[in-house]
Amino acid sequence: MTQLYIKKPSGRYQIAESDCVMNAANRLIDQTFSAGPCMTSTKTVGSLLKVRLAHKAHEVFYALFLDNKHRIIAEEEMFRGTINGATVYPREIVKSVLHHNAASVIFAHNYPSGEVEPSHSDFSITKHLKEILSQIDVAVLDHFIVGNDVYSFADNGQL
Repeated sequence: MTQLYIKKPSGRYQIAESDCVMNAANRLIDQTFSAGPCMTSTKTVGSLLKVRLAHKAHEVFYALFLDNKHRIIAEEEMFRGTINGATVYPREIVKSVLHHNAASVIFAHNYPSGEVEPSHSDFSITKHLKEILSQIDVAVLDHFIVGNDVYSFADNGQL
């Protein structure tokens, strides 16, 4: 007769009894379907993004994919550029939004120079992405620029 063993959180194995199997299944479900942190504060989001992007020596365009309660589903470095720019492809962003089944998204990119003043192209791509994603009922909640400080389009009335 074959014995079924189950790995406990401690890393040890034990013979799988029905209650042990159910507990392991519940832990797996909790891990699989646990929601990420809720992103409702620009200060919280800005702090998270500063940790992710401020140290980069090249420009990175980043996305946080959120569910309908503004909890993080996934984070993704969408595009990598040079010291002074990164090309953003809206088609790739739409593909990722659909892949993650996101209800909303927050964009960010860094300026390796440390400055956080938005450029004309920052305004242009943000507007373009907002228009495109609205066609599939996905909200763009904010766009951050990360450098020595953090700049939020939403906080500055530019979204």
